[in-house]
Amino acid sequence: MKSLADIFEHTLQDVYYAENAIIKALPKVAKAAKSPALKKAAEDHLAETKGQIKTLEQVFKSIGKKASGEKCDAIEGLIKEADGLMEEAEGTALDAGLLAACQAVEHYEIARYGSLREWAKDLGHDEAHKLLSEILDQEKAANNKLTNLAVTSINKATAKAKAA
Repeated sequence: MKSLADIFEHTLQDVYYAENAIIKALPKVAKAAKSPALKKAAEDHLAETKGQIKTLEQVFKSIGKKASGEKCDAIEGLIKEADGLMEEAEGTALDAGLLAACQAVEHYEIARYGSLREWAKDLGHDEAHKLLSEILDQEKAANNKLTNLAVTSINKATAKAKAA
């Protein structure tokens, strides 16, 4: 990669792969979650992620490229970590761990979409900039929902279970 356009396209492929991998992982998270609120958050994010994939396809189209993914080692690692939690953790600790794993994914996405949005702007891809801004806002909102869920119920339930 020798230009900003190259890194933009590569990162766009990376995040497209990541979103498709997340779609496969979220049903497992929803199934494993003990908390109804966490289960609902995972299910809601699954629907939102499907919409984001469609938006990413519009981004590719807006820059004259075919939508395609390139393996994303970062998301593979984050999903593997969540899979490990589902095997080893139980009860409220499982929910706390899953929620933290979901937030790690959100933080990764926020970082990627923030960079992509700014690169789109610098490259003069106005439509891509607008679309990527929409996804970035959704990712930030999802992270805020998870944070709220953590501090208002999941973490407290886990701490209380440990004390009992």
